[in-house]
Amino acid sequence: MSHNTPRSSWQVTRSVWGALFLREAMARITATRFAWFWMFLEPLAHVVVLVMVRELMGRMRFITNADYIPWLIVGITVFILFRYGVTRSIGAIESNRGLFAYRQVKPIDTVLVRAILEGLLQSLVFIILLVVAVMLGFDLLPFDPLRAIFVWLSMWLLGLGVGLLVSVGSVLVEEVGRVVKIMMLPMYFFSGIMFPLQILPHDVQFYVLLNPVVHGVESLRLSFFEGYQTLGGINLMYLNFWVLCCVALGLILHIHFAARLRAQ
Repeated sequence: MSHNTPRSSWQVTRSVWGALFLREAMARITATRFAWFWMFLEPLAHVVVLVMVRELMGRMRFITNADYIPWLIVGITVFILFRYGVTRSIGAIESNRGLFAYRQVKPIDTVLVRAILEGLLQSLVFIILLVVAVMLGFDLLPFDPLRAIFVWLSMWLLGLGVGLLVSVGSVLVEEVGRVVKIMMLPMYFFSGIMFPLQILPHDVQFYVLLNPVVHGVESLRLSFFEGYQTLGGINLMYLNFWVLCCVALGLILHIHFAARLRAQ
């Protein structure tokens, strides 16, 4: 190819994403001295704390056809995948604002690259945790691997979609980012991460099922544990309906407010 031949739009975008990915990856893994260690420690810390809580409760067993620790690992890791997809997108535009002096770099590029990076990192952490858990004797291999991969990708896309929305909202209204971060804690409690949702009253279960994260968490567990019993209303199509709506609306907002996001 001649050096005078102009690059296509896709070639320019790919170059921008590659440069942003390297920049974000270096910032992510060198942010603190123990950044890599914390990525593995965080899900393990959640597991340890919740196992201790279960011990204090008298080792009550609510889960059918699934051991508690593998059940926890699956739920915690997929929720962290979603949570980081959302929360890491909040500051993506502001932290890369200096790069917008180059017309090839657009605000949406920073959000997409962060989401891709988080998806790859959390997938790597999950795979390593699975390998370690199996080596320790836990039954943590999915009996339906293709469905498990599809659900994992769906939860990543849900985090991306919500991240696209809040990345715009947090720039236009600063309080949006703070509210979203605060909401992650109650969502953690009411997404079936800590305890089986079957123990909730039926009236409460109806409202819990409105949360698409619940459908992702429980669908992934259904892919891992054969014979696992969950709520009757779990539907993977409902999760992907939210994925489609959030991604589409997020892209629309980025296109509509592109000039304001660059100049804010």
